Amino acid sequence: MSNSSEIIIFDPFSGASGDMVIGSLLSLGANSQLVKDVMESVADVSVSISQTTRAHICATRIEVEEVNNPHPQLTYNRMVDIICCAKLPEVVENDALGILEILGRSESEVHNTPLNELHLHEIGQQDAIADIVGAATAFHSLELTDPQLYCMPVFVGGGYVNSAHGRLPVPAPATLNILNSSGLIWRGGPGENELLTPTGAAILAYLTQQYGTSCTLYPQIRSISTGYGAGAKELDVPNVLRTVVGEAMDLFMIDHIEMLETNVDDVTGEVLGFLINELLDEGALDVSVIPATMKKGRSGHLIKVICRAVDSNRLAYRIMAETGSLGVRMVPVKHRLTANRKMIDVDISIAGVTHCVRVKVASDTHGNILNISAEFDDCAKIARKTGHQVKNILHFAQEAAREQMN
Repeated sequence: MSNSSEIIIFDPFSGASGDMVIGSLLSLGANSQLVKDVMESVADVSVSISQTTRAHICATRIEVEEVNNPHPQLTYNRMVDIICCAKLPEVVENDALGILEILGRSESEVHNTPLNELHLHEIGQQDAIADIVGAATAFHSLELTDPQLYCMPVFVGGGYVNSAHGRLPVPAPATLNILNSSGLIWRGGPGENELLTPTGAAILAYLTQQYGTSCTLYPQIRSISTGYGAGAKELDVPNVLRTVVGEAMDLFMIDHIEMLETNVDDVTGEVLGFLINELLDEGALDVSVIPATMKKGRSGHLIKVICRAVDSNRLAYRIMAETGSLGVRMVPVKHRLTANRKMIDVDISIAGVTHCVRVKVASDTHGNILNISAEFDDCAKIARKTGHQVKNILHFAQEAAREQMN
């Protein structure tokens, strides 16, 4: 399998929790003894790993039990200290801290408590630390090189859940807050149980934000292996988290988007220019303003905005507020195909002086370079400083990038 095309797909059709994520990764071949040892070393817990079945599907079950109960509730800062002092590999430590931050910030916002003062039942548990560090350890022990990570729609369950703050509707407030701030797509059901825990949501949100994107359909892949992590309960549906590893067969990434449109005939160019910048700053992926002839021969403009589904309502509101439009159309779009993009820094020499230029490199999923484009603002700044033509600066930077990429 080539490193550039490895792909992992989380398929939480029965929700997700920390132990289910770990179990699914162990089922894929993560180092079970390493994961158990690390979890027990960072937290005061006992970890058991076994094979079980859920609705006749064989799955890996992780059971985490706190020892020497009761423990004092841990503050967020204390949990950070525990992870930082555990002498974990740097990549594991960084991911564990990233997951913990998502979890902590969700609780902080729900309870209106500053993060450095957070001291809550929901996250101040030894098993939460163990699950977070265990998931990061299991993921990296698969030894995949820069994989693309996807998450299918998450089923969160339904009904109510008992918590330290009373009986709350599913998804729990902290879980819902994580879903609100991530690109994860979710829906209720199946059944009247809490299927998605805050820790499970934080792990999925962190991994898919860090490496990939959410999707509603499986991308085109050649699957290689499947892992199942068992949840604690027996349900009417298989209570497992399915995780698939494969090789991407598409040359391009699939990016699920929506398109917003509206026509305006009484908006000045200055307002339209301001609107473009505002929409881009608020998360629009692309904005176009096209001259159009309106009814009764009036001159106007067609505003087209490409955005992610989670941003569409907010951006539609901004369009109507700035232009006075009475409605924004949401045009059905299946998806768009996008190249992988990354920024690199290159050095060019002008009259014996070295200048740094940012360059955008676009490639397909197999690493084949499709386009190299130097950042115009960087090149224009150098042109003004040196007196050289900006087109030459652009050429020098792009040639330097090609040499660096070879």
